[in-house]
Amino acid sequence: MSKHDDPYCLRSRLSWRLLSLQAALLLALVTVVVGALCASGFVLAERDEDRVIDVVQRALARDADGGLTLRSTSDLKQLRGETPDLWFLVRDRQGHLLSEGTVPAEFAAIGDGLDQISQARLGWQMFEDDPRKPAARLKRVETDAGNVQIITATQGRLTGGKALLMTSLAFLGIALPGLLVMGTATFIATPMIVQRAFRGLDTTADQARRIDIHQRGARLSVERIPLEVVPLVTAVNDALARLDQGYARHKRFVADAAHELRTPIAILNTRLESLPSGPDKTRLLEDAARLATLAEQLLDIQRLDRCGHPLARVDLVAMAQSAAADLAPLAIAAGYELELDAPSTPIEMVGDAAALERALTNLVQNAIQHGPRRGTIGIRVSKPACIEVTDEGAGVPADQREQIFEPFYRLSPLDRGAGLGLNMVREIVLLHGGQVSVTDGADGGTCFRMTLRPSPQS
Repeated sequence: MSKHDDPYCLRSRLSWRLLSLQAALLLALVTVVVGALCASGFVLAERDEDRVIDVVQRALARDADGGLTLRSTSDLKQLRGETPDLWFLVRDRQGHLLSEGTVPAEFAAIGDGLDQISQARLGWQMFEDDPRKPAARLKRVETDAGNVQIITATQGRLTGGKALLMTSLAFLGIALPGLLVMGTATFIATPMIVQRAFRGLDTTADQARRIDIHQRGARLSVERIPLEVVPLVTAVNDALARLDQGYARHKRFVADAAHELRTPIAILNTRLESLPSGPDKTRLLEDAARLATLAEQLLDIQRLDRCGHPLARVDLVAMAQSAAADLAPLAIAAGYELELDAPSTPIEMVGDAAALERALTNLVQNAIQHGPRRGTIGIRVSKPACIEVTDEGAGVPADQREQIFEPFYRLSPLDRGAGLGLNMVREIVLLHGGQVSVTDGADGGTCFRMTLRPSPQS
């Protein structure tokens, strides 16, 4: 399986995808807003009010007499070429002045009163002056000529590097805090929302775990689950409905076939009884008995499906005596001795007497069919509620002792049995809350043990 097919955490994936979407949307929004403001001239205009001060600061020097002078730098030449209305006024603390261009009279002598101000923007009185007059920018800076005061109202062209820096700062100042807030909210809220939205799936999953082969009509609930998951749950319910219908058709077929087999098997037994005694008659009677047993096993499957709980008090000793009496002629005819070892007092439990007797019959018939046609087949009943069937056959290999209880499993492919008897035994014992096991017999052969739950009063 590739990594793309592996299960993933919906909460984590949804959180990261939402954060990525938020970041992309926020970046796009900031880009649009900043672009619109730039186009309107409110933000990141083409003119830089500090451009003149920066160029003059780098070009300023002292002449031989200690006065202020300007070096002819490339930036200064470019500034003079691109700014025809250039003007500025430079003043140091010793009173030396340097100016260029036409300095407005309003700013010519203002520097004396602002010696202690590091920087300021000097505007005009609103509604009484010409609004087209640019505001002056005053700034005290360090230069090669020492600390000076520069006043100018001329704005230079904004450089690409400075525009990028201002744009980055604008993004960090606006977008990054918003992204951090939204990301934190996303990683906190998304798991809570997903957990709440899928809470109903826990109930549906529990219902699915309880579905059993013996339970018909089971459906998964579609209440309190997201609409996006409803089609999946509905598809599962539809599949369960189809399985129920197919299982019901199969059961009806098996039951009808078993009922139809009873009549010809009974006729066959009657005709076999009229044959003269001999080995052939014995073999034919055994085969007819296996056919009858198979039909009864198929009907037992139907009865087990309809039996939801044990129905009556059962005496295991009396049941074993009845089964031994019925099976003794078949065992003797096949060359065995049938021996019953049971106490004189009853051993009771609550259960289905017919089903339990069928389980014991299956074990004895299994011993007759697979044994060496000599020796003893024993039935032993013991407390608290245990029934054992032993034989003197070859035994069951240890690695197959669990598999023999599976339906249609046979130790040898040539076995004439259908492979349903031991499976039926296990189902009957499980129905009564017990367990069945197979071990080696005390004197060789095989020992099948049914351990049942005794009656509380026994």
